[in-house]
Amino acid sequence: MNRRAKLSLFNSFFRIRHPFRQSPIAPFTPPTHVASTAKFHSFSIIPSTHFAIRPNPRSFSGGSGALDHTKEVDTINLKFAEAREEIEMALESKDTVYFDEEAECARTAVNEVVGMFEGLLARLPERERAALQRSMGLKIEQLKAELRQLDD
Repeated sequence: MNRRAKLSLFNSFFRIRHPFRQSPIAPFTPPTHVASTAKFHSFSIIPSTHFAIRPNPRSFSGGSGALDHTKEVDTINLKFAEAREEIEMALESKDTVYFDEEAECARTAVNEVVGMFEGLLARLPERERAALQRSMGLKIEQLKAELRQLDD
C-alpha cells in the first residue's frame, strides 16, 4: 500500500474528532410530500362520550361490599406482619437495655392491628363478619399470644 492510502486509512479510523466542528452529515429534512391520511382511521368520528369516565357498574350490584373491604384487609395484613416483626425484635432484645422500648413498640403495633380488625368487624354485616372472623381471627389471636410472651 502506498503512503498516501495508509495515511488516508489512518485518518479515517483514528482521527480525533473536534466537538465544535460541524458534522459532515447533512441534517434531516422532512419530505415535502404528505402521505394521504384517508387510509388511516380517524378518531374524529368517535363521539366524545366514548372515552368519558364512567362509574364502575359493579358498584351498583349487591356483591360490591366484599370489594370495598379488601383494601382494609390488605392494610390489616400489612400491619400484622409489621407487628410480628416488632415482637420478634423485642424478643431478641429481651436481656438488653433496649427491651422496654422494643416491647412498647410491639404493644403499640399489636394494639393498632387489633383495633383496625375490631373496627372492621363492627362495620361489616353479620355474614361478612363471620367470614372475616374465620379467615383472620386465628391470626389476631396468635398476635395477642405472642405479645403475652413478652410479659413473661
